[in-house]
Amino acid sequence: MFEHLNPWLITGILFFLSLIAGRISEKTKIPALILFLVVAMLSGSDGPGGLVFNDARLANTIGSIALAFILFSGGLDTHWPEVSPIVPRGMVLATVGVFLTAIGTAVLLWQFVGFSFADGMLVGSIVSSTDAAAVFTILRSQKCGLKGTLKPLLEFESGSNDPMAVFLTVATLQWIMAPGEPLSGMFASFVRQMLLGGLAGFTMGHVICFLMRRTRMENEALYPVLGISIVLFTFGLTEAIRGNGYLAVYLCGMVLADGDYLYKRALAKFHEGFAWLMQISMFLVLGLLVNPDDLLATSVLAPGLLTSFCLILVARPFAVFISLLGSGFSLREQLFIAWTGLRGAVPIILATYPLLDNYPHASRIFNIVFFVAITSVFLQGKTLTSMARLLGVYTPLRVAPRYPLEFDRTPQGGTNETREVDLLPDSHAVGRRVHELNVPDGVTILLIHRGNSFLIPKGHTALEPGDTLLIFGDKRKLQDVCVSLAGRIDSEGVEPAKNALKLDRDGPRYE
Repeated sequence: MFEHLNPWLITGILFFLSLIAGRISEKTKIPALILFLVVAMLSGSDGPGGLVFNDARLANTIGSIALAFILFSGGLDTHWPEVSPIVPRGMVLATVGVFLTAIGTAVLLWQFVGFSFADGMLVGSIVSSTDAAAVFTILRSQKCGLKGTLKPLLEFESGSNDPMAVFLTVATLQWIMAPGEPLSGMFASFVRQMLLGGLAGFTMGHVICFLMRRTRMENEALYPVLGISIVLFTFGLTEAIRGNGYLAVYLCGMVLADGDYLYKRALAKFHEGFAWLMQISMFLVLGLLVNPDDLLATSVLAPGLLTSFCLILVARPFAVFISLLGSGFSLREQLFIAWTGLRGAVPIILATYPLLDNYPHASRIFNIVFFVAITSVFLQGKTLTSMARLLGVYTPLRVAPRYPLEFDRTPQGGTNETREVDLLPDSHAVGRRVHELNVPDGVTILLIHRGNSFLIPKGHTALEPGDTLLIFGDKRKLQDVCVSLAGRIDSEGVEPAKNALKLDRDGPRYE
């Protein structure tokens, strides 16, 4: 159907079908990533689309670039104060946990599925990391909030464990294809990549913040172009010095998330949309690379199911329990962390490495890994919220109200910014009228979000429990105003209700 159309028209049709798939995902709760793959496979050579695509190298390149932008966007949505308490355990999960998952999967495939240990280790390495795109997207799309530090731990793990999986895949291929290579050299290479990647990411993040505070572009439309160049430059520079570019762009995004510079909100919003474009592109290309008939072949279907079973129910839980020994996480929380080991596009990208190296069983391994990724995203992604409720770690995710106006730091705005204040039932401001609040000069209550509507405050407007106030003014005064409004009344007077405040420099943030 598509084979006689020009490439630009085909690309437009595929993107449009992917957007429809995203809408279907919202209605059916089927993970959008699965539907993107379905669109691609139906458009391929074995589907009605009839497109022929078998360029593994191009797929690897597109997937690698897309993953860099996805990780950068994930970093922009990860704030250091939230993740700092879990960084040590997150790093253990991202390194030791990935290694244990690979080893556990390899042993199970070798002993019970009939793989050679070499093939089992290669498959285990490829599927060892959780997928940032899958975890970020599904948690947000299902509005799944999590108690305690589970959410930052899962997002930090999925954003930082890809380097270990890449290292294990490359090292395993070298071990198989060139048996004489010493393991000590491979380990030293991994340590170097991680150290240089981390150093480059933090350094670039701070340098970029410094430059953006002191550099102003006359045309603000150029800031998204600057955002793209940041990702490409950071990734390319880190790879050039033989560091890990994926870790660097993720950490660079984290540093920028807590920085203070012009057009910060616009930059984050652009990269959120661009990350979706990258996800769609990545899944479309990887989906076109596989033939559905191959997935249903006996040589793939049976070992694919067994590999999924070994990974999801044995290897991943084993790795999580070992990595979190003595961490303070309860058994229920560890079970949920084990269940949230979603595999998505990253394993499929890694599965192209054996194809590029002409590994003897590369095609079979690629199809098995593709099958495992689909199984993982569909089974685990579809049941993520249900499992959170069952294990008692679910909490409703607060959805940010969509304000009919939006503010960002601009050169003309000076030190003014916006903040949000949630009024709890015992907040000091509840029951008072706006003119009774003694808001200082230079600070204005712009809007009141109440229920499903927005109110323009007047002097006689009375504040009610559950109201969210959008306040605009000089950032030096906003802190005191927010504390005063959200403070709760007790027997000793008014004290700050810190949990009700959204004190981010770039505006409100939601758990």
